[in-house]
Amino acid sequence: MAKDSEVVIDLQGVAKSYREGDSTSTRRILTSLDFTARAGDFVAIGGPSGSGKSTLLNLLAGLDRPDTGTVRVAGEDLAALGGDACTRHRRRYIGLVFQFFNLVPTLTVTENLQLPLALNGIDGPGDRIDSMLSEFGLAERRNAYPGTLSGGEQQRLAVLRAAVHGPPVVLADEPTGNLDRERGEAVIALLGSLAEQGTCVVMATHSRRAASAAGRRLRIADGVLGPWDW
Repeated sequence: MAKDSEVVIDLQGVAKSYREGDSTSTRRILTSLDFTARAGDFVAIGGPSGSGKSTLLNLLAGLDRPDTGTVRVAGEDLAALGGDACTRHRRRYIGLVFQFFNLVPTLTVTENLQLPLALNGIDGPGDRIDSMLSEFGLAERRNAYPGTLSGGEQQRLAVLRAAVHGPPVVLADEPTGNLDRERGEAVIALLGSLAEQGTCVVMATHSRRAASAAGRRLRIADGVLGPWDW
């Protein structure tokens, strides 16, 4: 876990364009974007569909590369890393939370949490997993399979899986998009708890209700990241 106030995300002059369909024309998504976040920050990134929220998270995760600029996460310039090195860095230092959960359906709740620990060579996961399941209301479901969980339980499990190995950064893409208000608020509270423990949480959302829980609220408009006026 990074120390509080330590810069764990630093983007400088980042631009990204995509080709439109089969045409030769391109569409600029992000334009000369600067962004810094520290350990313990809970940052909400808003903007309409297609504004670049998911693109930004993909760049932060090293799943895509900028056309120009630098993306540094947990001390590494992701664009300078080769494919395998970037995968190893993401696996260890970045937790990912998806709108559609992306849990392994053939693994139990406990086994889904054991997976990132095993991939990172972390021994003795039992106590940490038991503690997290108890703290966030999933202890009685530890031996259940994802398909038997409610949507809210699945998303809470997805957040715990992203955080169980202690990455300094957790990226969440529309984590409440498929949940009702009550279950969505439980997931946001869980993300807030991670930030309080020192994790840098960056959440893309179109929901003002979800964003209201974040300590910092920013919005992408016309490829530029600026304040999300409340």
